[in-house]
This record gives sequence, C-alpha cells and structure tokens, in this order.
Amino acid sequence: MTTHAAFIRGINVGGNKQIRMSDLKSACESAGLANVRTLLQSGNVVFECARRDPAKIIEKALAHLDVRVLTRTADELCDLIARNPFDSDRNPSQLIVFFLEKPPAKEALAALRAAIQGPEELHASGRELFVYYPAGMGKSKLTNAVVERKLGMAATARNWNTVEKVASSSRA
Repeated sequence: MTTHAAFIRGINVGGNKQIRMSDLKSACESAGLANVRTLLQSGNVVFECARRDPAKIIEKALAHLDVRVLTRTADELCDLIARNPFDSDRNPSQLIVFFLEKPPAKEALAALRAAIQGPEELHASGRELFVYYPAGMGKSKLTNAVVERKLGMAATARNWNTVEKVASSSRA
C-alpha cells in the first residue's frame, strides 16, 4: 500500500463545513483507508491505500459536506519540499502552498500573475503553486478564490509549517 496525504478544501474554516477530526478519521477508516491519522483541524489526513487516486473515496465518505480533496503521495510531498523555490530564511508562516488538481496552463498562470496587486511572490511547479505573502495572507487580495478562478480548477492552501508536518507524518 502507498502512503498518501489528503488536503480537504474548506473544512473547519470560518465556521463552515465543521467536522471533528475523530469523525473525519472514522469516515476515512469506514471508507476503507488504512492507518489513518489526522493533523491539525484544517482537513489534513495521512493514510495508506492501494488505490491510485483515493481523493474520490474521501469525497464520497464526506459527501454530506460537499468537499474537494486533493491528494499527494508521501514521495510527492518529499519532492514538493525539495522544490521549494524560496530561501529558508523566509518566515514559513508566510509561505503558502496551493495544492492544485493539475499543472496550470500557461495562459491561466499569466492571468493569475496579472491579478497580483500586492507584494506577493508566486512560483508554479507541477501541481503546486508556491506563494510568499510578505505582508501575510490575511491582508492579501490573492485569495484561494482568486487562485481557483484564474486557474480554472480547485485549489486548497496550506502554510509551509503545515506542509512540513504533513510530509513528516507521511514518512512516519
């Protein structure tokens, strides 16, 4: 079986789509995923599964919440860590990784870059978008909704500290 990490979009954010992590874990186990563990309260799940794309399994298990799930294998997370284009001296809480469904089209990426109105720095690499928010993400107009609209696909964001915790858990 392969170890995967699931990043569930939009749960437990702003009082919407609330689910206890114990219930999330139970739903994933009931759906047939093995060695399930959740991290933090923002919809991060590490598990083992023999299926190639387990996102649909989790989406079906959480159909009552109407969520999108983006997954990466443990190897893909290690590769993502190695591809971080930003210097290690940057504040990791201001570095955000957007997990995307697929690599963005060049035209869509150009439209996203054109939409940047602040000091944000953006770097696309494969199915991830690395964005550094020097003034913090909360004050930026470059939101998850803007990223999804400009790229034409679902995306979910995690800060660098969370990405590293999930990657570490996927290797444990």
